Amino acid sequence: MVFVFGGTIGLASELPTSVDSKDGWKLASENKDVSIYSRAHAGSRLKEFRAIGPIDAPTSAVHAVIDDFENYPNFMPYTLECRLLKRESDSIITYQRLSPKIAEDRDYTLRVWKKSWPGPDGFTYLDQWKTANELGPAEKKGVVRIEICNGGWLLEPDGPSKTRATYSVYTDTGGLIPAFLANYASRTGISRLFEAVRKQVKNPRYGVASR
Repeated sequence: MVFVFGGTIGLASELPTSVDSKDGWKLASENKDVSIYSRAHAGSRLKEFRAIGPIDAPTSAVHAVIDDFENYPNFMPYTLECRLLKRESDSIITYQRLSPKIAEDRDYTLRVWKKSWPGPDGFTYLDQWKTANELGPAEKKGVVRIEICNGGWLLEPDGPSKTRATYSVYTDTGGLIPAFLANYASRTGISRLFEAVRKQVKNPRYGVASR
């Protein structure tokens, strides 16, 4: 799932790992599973979010889960539809439709860039995306179009069999959802997202896919 109500990164060249208070980041919620940070976004009452948490699986298996986007409706929160539209030399184009329960369905098209590089304990994976609605289906009646959804996953090895996962997202909500409600729903959605990935990566198919 790459959308939550609320908002994080513009696709910067540096890795999305910093949550320095000097950059405006504040701890929004924390437990043993995930720490969620937020900061103000210029010109908006919606916040940017960055979440960091451990996952008990190698980065290759976790990335296989995240890369299984066409199966998202079966395990990712709120996801009603997710499909590949096009593969390009440096990216893929995907369409997603979400049913967030508290509001009308939302949809958007994304361009996703993928990078990976080896290290002593395994591969690091970086997926980053930006909205690309002009490359996807036209707007549908009864479905709110999301105009901004920028974010990413960074998966770093924490030893050979664990992953330090960083999830970042900034998005508009579409429609007339109050900012305080949107920001609260973001924190809840991010926690559910990490839960879904942790549960799904236990499926042996992802270990096989990563090899």
